Amino acid sequence: METFIRRAPRAAALVAAVLLLALPPFVSSFMLSLMTQALVWAMLAMSLDLLLGYIGLASLGHAAYLALGAYSVGILTTRHGADFWTSLAVGIAVAALGAAVFGLVALRATGVYFLMITLALGMTVWGLANRWVSLTSGDNGIAGVPRPRGLPWDVSGALPFYYLVLVAFAVAFVVLWTVVHSPFGKTLVGIRESESRMRTLGYHVWLHKYIAFVIAGAAGGFAGVFWGYYNGFVSPADAELATSVEILLMVALGGRGTLFGPVLGAFVIVLLRNVVSIYTHRWLLILGAVYIGTIVYAPEGIIGMARDWLKARARAPLRPAPSP
Repeated sequence: METFIRRAPRAAALVAAVLLLALPPFVSSFMLSLMTQALVWAMLAMSLDLLLGYIGLASLGHAAYLALGAYSVGILTTRHGADFWTSLAVGIAVAALGAAVFGLVALRATGVYFLMITLALGMTVWGLANRWVSLTSGDNGIAGVPRPRGLPWDVSGALPFYYLVLVAFAVAFVVLWTVVHSPFGKTLVGIRESESRMRTLGYHVWLHKYIAFVIAGAAGGFAGVFWGYYNGFVSPADAELATSVEILLMVALGGRGTLFGPVLGAFVIVLLRNVVSIYTHRWLLILGAVYIGTIVYAPEGIIGMARDWLKARARAPLRPAPSP
């Protein structure tokens, strides 16, 4: 049973990978669109998990990096005709620079104070998107963002673009997986558990948190680039508080500190958001109920709940075979 518990996550990940590769050609255009959305949001949720799951810092301004990456694509492609690689590099760089600046302010605080500072910084980006009309077009947003140009193959169709996003998701997952399983990632977990102990051991706690903050911002900008290309439209709504809350909910629902959990949470939330909103305009209330239910009944998320259930099954005594 213990061997099964260890192998179950790998088996589930393998099955999910096969489905993501094989299913798209056979699903409807609507479902393909949902899968593309979910992969983009999964990248964003994984980037937040680096902060929330591995350092214990909950951010309410993570949508700012989504917006910075998306606006970079919107401005460069519609006004300067930039190709994919230029837009990608600039989007990541702008988001990383934003995180580098924000981190100098936000990491001076912890707990609820960190939460409020990140909220204020996120709203700063939202305000700039609204008011800097000459650059962002204000409330009207930037429309007509084309599909990526400058690639060896044509990704203007929905299916080729999906596979491009899938490749991007795989790259983001491998990079973040490498980070969290490196000695640097182990140090982040130690900081989450006890900052004072890590300082006593000689680690530069603030610097580790700052580097992780910048990496998370860059990964968020990476996701924002593909969101801009997918949506074909960039607006201040991408930097709203509701967007940051959705990202936070994805991480909490799936299970923080796992990377797999935020991916699962992203797929669940995207499905709920798009399917439930067909039937009611009050779908945000349903998302709120999901969040409350998760915190109360599954504080470790779906992944944590499944892990606890498997461990309970492993500890349960075997029932004796019935006598003939």
